[in-house]
Amino acid sequence: MIKVGITGGIGSGKTTVAKIFEVLGIPVYYADEAAKRLMNEDVELKKKLQQEFGQDIYTNGILERATLANMVFNNPEKLKKLNNIVHPATIADADKWMRLQSSPCHQRSSIDFESGAQKDLDYVIGVYAPTAMRIRRAMTRDKITKEDVEARMNKQIDDTIKMRLCDFVITSDEQQLLILQVLAVHDKLCKM
Repeated sequence: MIKVGITGGIGSGKTTVAKIFEVLGIPVYYADEAAKRLMNEDVELKKKLQQEFGQDIYTNGILERATLANMVFNNPEKLKKLNNIVHPATIADADKWMRLQSSPCHQRSSIDFESGAQKDLDYVIGVYAPTAMRIRRAMTRDKITKEDVEARMNKQIDDTIKMRLCDFVITSDEQQLLILQVLAVHDKLCKM
């Protein structure tokens, strides 16, 4: 089994690329969705989060995401603490999920270089989109302001650097066909 990660900045098109791989029969682990699930279901993780950020980040056992976000997004130290708690749990969950898969070709996991998750992968695919397009997509998808998107972007590794760290790059600029790019990468990976 080949383990392949998909990375890219906010609004780059990672999910769209992952969905195309799913259509090709490739199992996909969505790390962002898994992290949200784990923060509500994993008892140990919940305990660590409450110890670090207070009991009131949960109401009736459900994470108050807005409360936690307000605590961490303008505080780099608290954001780092949050990531140091959530990323290892998500990586462990992804590893467990990957071991259960039976696809002979490769698995996909949405990752970021900030978490260090790439060290356990065989290859990383970067999804690149122009900054203005990423901002527009994220504003529409998340119903947030341009300033909110830019604040999130400022907390991520610069896309130019991130794409240089990838084994493959797919351009999601609404000019080049994503399907053809995904098929080309899929073909190369299956031959490796």
